[in-house]
Amino acid sequence: MLMRILASIILLLSVLYMPFGVSVILGIAGMAYFPFFLEAVFLFLLSDLLYGTSEPKFFNMVFVSFGTALVCFIILELFKKKLR
Repeated sequence: MLMRILASIILLLSVLYMPFGVSVILGIAGMAYFPFFLEAVFLFLLSDLLYGTSEPKFFNMVFVSFGTALVCFIILELFKKKLR
């Protein structure tokens, strides 16, 4: 429990202060390690709300990292269930 809270705080600090690539690596690692790590999806939503701009190559969608984090979360949860 303490590890999950610490991981959430570290991911929050990385979303706020570190480059985006570090946040992506930490988010995917957290989703892969912890069961149902939905905090990463909400923190990427926070990242989009703070720093997101519309992307012309993604049909002017603002919530790109939130959408990809949600898709990664669903895929990782399905793979974890299949592997167990």
